[in-house]
Amino acid sequence: MGKYIPSKSSWVAEQVELYESSLGVKGTTLKDTGLPVIIVTHRGRKTGAIRKIPLMKVVDGENYILVASMGGAPKHPGWYHNLKAQSNVEIRDKAKVYKMKVREVMGSLEKQRLWAIAVAVYPPYQEYQDKTDRNIPVFIAEANS
Repeated sequence: MGKYIPSKSSWVAEQVELYESSLGVKGTTLKDTGLPVIIVTHRGRKTGAIRKIPLMKVVDGENYILVASMGGAPKHPGWYHNLKAQSNVEIRDKAKVYKMKVREVMGSLEKQRLWAIAVAVYPPYQEYQDKTDRNIPVFIAEANS
């Protein structure tokens, strides 16, 4: 098991710390929006270190939809590359922790369906897509069997 390296972004590191130290009681919403977030734990592709990122809680049944929007930035977030390299993740949803496997959704019909669910939960995703030239990636996290 690798060493945990907190995010260089102070608000991300602080939210992860608050979320996990309270066992999912505090820090469970995106800043002051009141919208729920999950913590995705994954392994860094270069360092092998444990990484953690809060992402919007978007579900499709028992699966989680992970959107690599990075606010519509021109490049994919670092965690996108980590998930492409290592598909095993842990998802903390408040007090519950699930071992899951992720895959990038490539099929247009499946991606369109999951994208619509994500935008319904968090409408700014569409604004992010509209302002960037890249196609924002979507992952589905499924139970690790």
